[in-house]
Amino acid sequence: MTGLPRKAIHPAQGGGQDVFYPWNGAVPRPLIVRAKGITMWDEDGRDYIDLSSGPVVSNIGHGSEVVADAMARQAKTVDFAYCSHARSQPNIDLTARIAALAGPGFERVCLSSGGSEAIECAVKFLRQYAVVMGEPQRRKIITCNPSYHGATMLTLAMSGDDDIAPYLDGMALAALKVPSPVSYRLPANHTATTYARHCVEALEQMIRKEGADTILAFFIEPVGGLATGCNVPPPEYFRQIREICTKAGIALVFDEVLCGTGRTGTFLAAHNWPDALPDLVVMAKGLGSGYTPLGATLIPARMADTLAASAGFAFIHTYTANPISCATALAVLDEYERLDILRNTKKMGAYLREKLEGLKAHSSVVGDIRGLGLVMALEVVTDKATKGQFPPEVSPVDLLKLAGLRNGLLVYGRRTAHGRNGDWIMVCPPMIITRAECDELMRRLSAMVADFEAETRRMGLVSGTAGA
Repeated sequence: MTGLPRKAIHPAQGGGQDVFYPWNGAVPRPLIVRAKGITMWDEDGRDYIDLSSGPVVSNIGHGSEVVADAMARQAKTVDFAYCSHARSQPNIDLTARIAALAGPGFERVCLSSGGSEAIECAVKFLRQYAVVMGEPQRRKIITCNPSYHGATMLTLAMSGDDDIAPYLDGMALAALKVPSPVSYRLPANHTATTYARHCVEALEQMIRKEGADTILAFFIEPVGGLATGCNVPPPEYFRQIREICTKAGIALVFDEVLCGTGRTGTFLAAHNWPDALPDLVVMAKGLGSGYTPLGATLIPARMADTLAASAGFAFIHTYTANPISCATALAVLDEYERLDILRNTKKMGAYLREKLEGLKAHSSVVGDIRGLGLVMALEVVTDKATKGQFPPEVSPVDLLKLAGLRNGLLVYGRRTAHGRNGDWIMVCPPMIITRAECDELMRRLSAMVADFEAETRRMGLVSGTAGA
């Protein structure tokens, strides 16, 4: 595939959501007119493999007639029922289905319209529960730096990105931050295991400093998103933070907005560490798989029922438990079962990881491959031996996106923290991907990386050699 999609022309009125993005962006956005499976087509007939499932959303792929039919049936039956004064069967069925898949400790499911809203739901629920339980002093939240928890004012303030601080100044109270247990760019004299222990000690110190009885919750991404490039901490990290939070009476919350709903090969990412299960789990993205906006906050019955028996939890939104969204998610989960998607995710995740490691071995610009299942990231460097980083004035992610478009790939990524923590793109194709499709994806991805390497060498940025 050659060439690039047409540049968008901004009209006097309207123009689509992308008019809010920078107009001087170097990467054109193709006008997608059709999508099926892992592939999308633009107005000029170019085909693109959806390398990242959009922003890691389209878990079951595009164009599912089964899901579309379920949406239409529900719209013709009961299109809307407000949950504060009416019930709907899809809502009842979906929450029971999610709770059964999540397992003991997650019996109650509060639905919302997306990940940011679901994170806020967790915070609001825990805060109201603390007040009802006679602990109103518990109001502080701890998160990691770097991290990402959403795009509302509260969730931005929870996220670990120093570059957004000026926008939040005076508008929102930032969460307390402890270092993320990263595995690639480590401080001197640290391994991934010793640095994870350092991060655990930082959490302990923060709790001692602030007072355990003032901390409401510790939120963590068990598998990172764009902020850390799919970082996966070592297993002992999860066991240790679980012990610390239990001892201090602090809620441990897993933000699985991106990595949940089977992306790691288990329904919850938390299921990979069964001896360190969190108190709450937040899900979104893949739960609606792009067919509907949907988030979910999973809560133990003992907590939800205690609150419901007293003040109740009423801080919810208009479209909470929308019947059409619930019916859509039920159809998505039906497809998970029919297509045995969790098994396929483990199998294709291992196959694709092997191929990505091979690409890394033969490339001078691929510094690291990390992740779990079919949620992975590819980090690029200027020198593999030194893990050299690209200068602030160059956005390697944009160069990768351009190379991706030329080679038939839609790439999800954005530069975070001005590249101070490194630069990467997400490799998270739809979880229905086949072995043959993995091979074609890798053919295009290898060509994309080769184009990127040639361009950055011409710019005098890359000095390393393959295999370093």
